[in-house]
Amino acid sequence: MARRSTVQQDPRIAGDPESYPLPDLDSAPIRRRGWSGGGGRWLVWTGRAILWALIIVIVVNGVRAPFERLTRDENPAAPAPTGASAFPIQQAAGFAGQFAAVYLNFDANNPGQRDERLTAFLAPGVDRRFGWNGYGRMSAGAIQFQSIDVAPDGDNATVVVSFQSGSRRWMLSVPVYRSGQRFVVSGRPALLPAPPAADLPAVADPDRDNALEDQLRPTLEGFFKAYASGNAAELRLYATDGTFIEGLGGAFTLAQLTDVIVPKGGEAGREITVVVVWAVPSGPGNATAAPTGDPAAQPAGLEQAYQLSLERQGEKWLVERIQGAGRSVG
Repeated sequence: MARRSTVQQDPRIAGDPESYPLPDLDSAPIRRRGWSGGGGRWLVWTGRAILWALIIVIVVNGVRAPFERLTRDENPAAPAPTGASAFPIQQAAGFAGQFAAVYLNFDANNPGQRDERLTAFLAPGVDRRFGWNGYGRMSAGAIQFQSIDVAPDGDNATVVVSFQSGSRRWMLSVPVYRSGQRFVVSGRPALLPAPPAADLPAVADPDRDNALEDQLRPTLEGFFKAYASGNAAELRLYATDGTFIEGLGGAFTLAQLTDVIVPKGGEAGREITVVVVWAVPSGPGNATAAPTGDPAAQPAGLEQAYQLSLERQGEKWLVERIQGAGRSVG
């Protein structure tokens, strides 16, 4: 015997779907239910906001990075001085130069003078002869700083100075130690050979304007006499308008106009070279105390070369500028 389903059959299941009546939405009762779908939209908009923020950050960083690199390359931040970069090079060079002036000058007839002066450069307890046996004599001058090698610790360095002794140039290497701004010679110095003079290549003589050289000689002799005396009124006669030339103030006199070199060129102006010999007066004591035949009592002659810029005004050539000559001479 078949059992009847306990589930109530809906008469609409077997019927025509189009015959089902549609509910009246206006008259249907409103049933309040929980919020659905809003949470999804909130998450979508939040995700979009985060995504756009991320895009903006990436774009801004991409644009800013090249400018930061350029700025960093052009204006690098100066690092705090440490080690060798903080070493007071100028002060060390002066200290080593003063030490060399004492160390390289000694005389067995007065050894104590050098011993006393070296005290300012050596550590307590170090022998003041500092390697000298107390015999003979030596003199040195023209001491100049050449180079420095600072140790990685930033407190020790080796300073090299050049000097002249007799007819030769030399180098002296001086080890120094510093504590703050104070220095001390930390070891034995070392004599080194100085590099020889450079070879000077020959240059071709300029194409000279001999006629103008002869024409200018009397004018240039008068100019250099006025230049030696420093007479402003006389110098104005040889200078262009608005040009002020300060002379040597009478300290020297013109002994000779040795050479005038005028390259061929324009008619309005020329750059010329003039070689003169200045008479250098002897000191007042030597001039009066020395015998007449003593060479030391006679005025010295010193040959020098000048470069003059000349400007032609009418029939005259006037000086616009005077300075030391360069490679064009000799």
